[in-house]
Amino acid sequence: MSIVITGATGHLGRLVVEELLTTHRVPAGDIAAVVRNEEKAADLAARGVELRIADYGDPASLEGAFRAGERVLLISGSEVGRRVPQHTALVEAAKAAGVAQLAYTGVLGGPGADFDLAAEHKVTERLILDSGLPYTFLRNGWYHENYTEHLAPVLEHGAVVGNAGDGRVASAARADYAAAAAAVLTGEGHLGRTYELSGDTAWSFAEYAAEVARAAGREIAYRNVTAAEHQAILAGAGLPEPLPAILADVDVAIGRGLLAGTSGDLARLIGRPTTPVATAVETAVRAAG
Repeated sequence: MSIVITGATGHLGRLVVEELLTTHRVPAGDIAAVVRNEEKAADLAARGVELRIADYGDPASLEGAFRAGERVLLISGSEVGRRVPQHTALVEAAKAAGVAQLAYTGVLGGPGADFDLAAEHKVTERLILDSGLPYTFLRNGWYHENYTEHLAPVLEHGAVVGNAGDGRVASAARADYAAAAAAVLTGEGHLGRTYELSGDTAWSFAEYAAEVARAAGREIAYRNVTAAEHQAILAGAGLPEPLPAILADVDVAIGRGLLAGTSGDLARLIGRPTTPVATAVETAVRAAG
């Protein structure tokens, strides 16, 4: 029986494969990576991981992506606005193959997440439930990296800009979420389960700015603006549509407490505390020079 990781050359997918190989000691030959670009996965193939070439947007290519009895991690697509048809094709392919488990990386809060970015995730969860497949829902909260990978403008302008007000975010490291996925794919008792995954501690943007200031040794403020102003700033920074509107809407959701939940599910699955945001900030500031 193989463990299959879709989107295996993405940031999260690579970390899951690494967790399987190193932490869980899964033989490379028992791992299959579903990838769009074979060249980008050459390092995985060199380690003995099986490559299955398929594209989320090409249903015909998915026909051989899965096999009976396999455990599959469906990492949600990155193309906002196109994910429902893509995920539909993936679910249909998994059902036709008769996989033993379909784990899906959704969004914290599930049906209760009423912000725009959550809409496609909620539809996908319903598709999986309606398919009758044995499932596990991994409702991921926000990643530290959503912020720490974009520190350059923060350090340049001395400000963290957002429209979340005093809202809090229970983020965790991407590697924490990867460890949880690997645990679910290799363990027992996870079928039919839903996990609300988030960091152990929720932080405010003012607290985040203070952590950046401490790590950088300079003054960093939190500049709270309106959603419209934030959207204009993001668009001016070159973010393509529809991302500025989506990210400003996420901040509105944060302001309403929708990404602040701390269920403890993530720490329990990985068997350790989640990575503190301060650790991620320190690492990112050092990398930024």
